[in-house]
Amino acid sequence: MTSEPQQPTATRLASDPDRDQVIEQSASRPRLVGEVLISEGHLTEDQLEQALTEQRTSGKKLGEVLINSGTVSESVLLHSLARCLGVKGVRLRHGLIDPQLISLISPEECERLKVLPMFRVRGKLTVAMAEPQDLPLVDQLAAKTGYQIIPVLAFENNILEYVRKYSAGDVDINEFLTTLSETDVEVVERESIDEDPTTDLSQMVEGSPIVNLVNVAMLTAVKDGASDIHIEPDKGGTRIRYRIDGSLRELMHSPPGMHAAIVSRVKIIGKMDISEKRLPQEGRVRIVAEGREIDLRVSSIPTLLGEKLVIRVLDKENLNVRMEELGFRPELLERFKKTLKLPHGMLLVTGPTGSGKTTTLYSALDLLRSPETNIVTVEDPVEYQLDMVNQVQVHEGIGLDFARTLRSILRQDPDVIMIGEIRDQETAHVAIQASLTGHSMLATLHTNDAPGAISRMTDMGVEPYLLSAALNGVVAQRLARTICPGCSTSYYPSEQVLEDAGLPHMTGRPFRKGAGCSTCHDTGCKGRMGIYEFMEVTPEIRRLIYAGAPKHQVRSILTSQNQLSLRQEGVKLAIAHHTSLEEILSVTKIDDVEDEPNAPQERSVA
Repeated sequence: MTSEPQQPTATRLASDPDRDQVIEQSASRPRLVGEVLISEGHLTEDQLEQALTEQRTSGKKLGEVLINSGTVSESVLLHSLARCLGVKGVRLRHGLIDPQLISLISPEECERLKVLPMFRVRGKLTVAMAEPQDLPLVDQLAAKTGYQIIPVLAFENNILEYVRKYSAGDVDINEFLTTLSETDVEVVERESIDEDPTTDLSQMVEGSPIVNLVNVAMLTAVKDGASDIHIEPDKGGTRIRYRIDGSLRELMHSPPGMHAAIVSRVKIIGKMDISEKRLPQEGRVRIVAEGREIDLRVSSIPTLLGEKLVIRVLDKENLNVRMEELGFRPELLERFKKTLKLPHGMLLVTGPTGSGKTTTLYSALDLLRSPETNIVTVEDPVEYQLDMVNQVQVHEGIGLDFARTLRSILRQDPDVIMIGEIRDQETAHVAIQASLTGHSMLATLHTNDAPGAISRMTDMGVEPYLLSAALNGVVAQRLARTICPGCSTSYYPSEQVLEDAGLPHMTGRPFRKGAGCSTCHDTGCKGRMGIYEFMEVTPEIRRLIYAGAPKHQVRSILTSQNQLSLRQEGVKLAIAHHTSLEEILSVTKIDDVEDEPNAPQERSVA
C-alpha cells in the first residue's frame, strides 16, 4: 500500500461537522489520518489505496478526494485529523467565538496565518488554526497576544469565513441565537443549592434561542470573571451587560420582543414567580459552567419598560480566602491578625456595597476555623460555603432575621460568630452583648472609614460605655482597579492630583497607569486589589469612645499613632505602581480623609 504524506494537508478543506464531534488525541505517537480512519472503521485499505491513487493523478488533497467520493464525511475527517495531530477539532460557528478577540491579532494577520481567536479563560487563549501542529506559529501567537495559546483544529475555509464575517462586523443576533445549542455553552442547572443535580438545561426548553441566550450570558460572565449580569429592558430590545472589575460592559443587545421571554427564563431557573411582575423578587440557582459549580443570586425589580434583572455570580474560584493575598501591607496584616485572635470582643469590617467586605470576613474565618473551634455565621445570603463553618441563611419572610438567629446561636455554644451585616438597633445590641460575654464577634457595617464605625454604632443606640468595652478593631476597605500589565505606561500626574493625594513634593516623578488595549477593553485596568485601613482600639481610643468623642478626635489620635487613613494606604499602592493616583482618589472620597473643619491634615506617605 502506498504510504501517505507525513503532513496531511486536508486541513484546508471547508467543512461543517457537528460540534459534538470535538475529539482529543490520546495516542502516544503521531498517526496518519488513513490509519485512524481504518482503525475506526470509516475506511477500508482498498478505499484508501484508491483515494491515494486518485490523489496522485488529480493533485487534489487526500481529504478532498475522500469527501468528494463520499467515502467519508467532513465530520469524520475532522474527527480523524484531530486525533492525528493531538489536538481538539471544532467546526466554528456563532457562540463559540468572541468577536472582540480578533483585534488581538488583527483581521489581516488572521487571514494570512489562517487562525482565529475563539475565547479566553484567564491566561489562556483558545485559537482555531488550520495548521495547529505548527509550533513556531503557536509561539508567535503567544508572543503577540501575551496569552498561553491552546490550538484547536478547524478547516481553513471555516476559519476564513468567520475572520471575514467578524472583521466586517457581520454578526447577526438572530443567527447567533438560532445557531447556538446547549452543548455549546455547557451550562447545567441544579434544582436547588441543597439538592443533587436533577435537571439539564437542554431538557427545559429544547432548542430554544432564549435558553441559548441566557446560557451564553451566564457562561461569558463566568469566563470573563464578571461579578454581576444586568438584564435591562430597552426601547430597542434587551440590553445585557456585565460588571468586571467594578465597571459595566455591554455584552449584547437582543432584538425587540424578547425581553419578557428572557426574564421568564431567568425566573424559572431562579425558582421565582414568573406571574408576578409588579413586585421585586429574589431567587437563586446553582449551575455548572467551565467544569465548576457556580452559585447565582437573582434579583428583579419592576421598571417603566419592564422588569430589570441582576444576577450576582458567585464563583468560588474568584474567592480568595488567604488573608496574605488580599492586599494588606505586612505590618497592617500582623496587627489585624493579632486583634482577630483575641478570645472575645468585636471586630468590624466596613465599606460600601461591593467593596469586598464578605471576602475579608471569609478570609478571617479561614484563619480561625479548626476542629477545636465552633464557628457560626448569620448571612443574607450565604454567598460561599466554607468547611468547618456552620452557616445560617436569614429568611425574614418567616421571621428568621439577624437578631432572632443571633439569639439562638448564643445557645449553640459558639466560639466565633460572624454576622453578615449589622442593620438595625436590635441586631447591634445582641452583637454587643455576645461580644461582652466571652464570644469573638465579626460583623460588617456600612461606613465611610474606620472611625465612622464608632458614630454609626452609637447612632443605632449602642451606649458608648458598652461599645468601648466590646470593640477591638475596625477595618475599612475599598477595591481599586489595578493597572493592566499589557498596556502599563509611565505618566506624570497633574499638580492638582498630587495635591489631593498629599504628594505636592513629588512633582516631576513618574507614576504608572494603563493606556488601554484590547486585553483590558481599553480601560487600562485589569483586576482589583484591596485598600485597607485598620483602626486598632488602643486604650487611648477606648477612652475616647467611652467619652463619646467626635470622629475627628479619633482620627487625630490615629494620626499620632501612625495609623494611616484609607487614602494614605491607597497612595502607597500608587507609589508602588500597583494602580494610578486617579484611581485611588476616585475610590477614596475626601470625606474618607477629613470630615471636620479642624481635622488634622494628612501627612505625606512617601
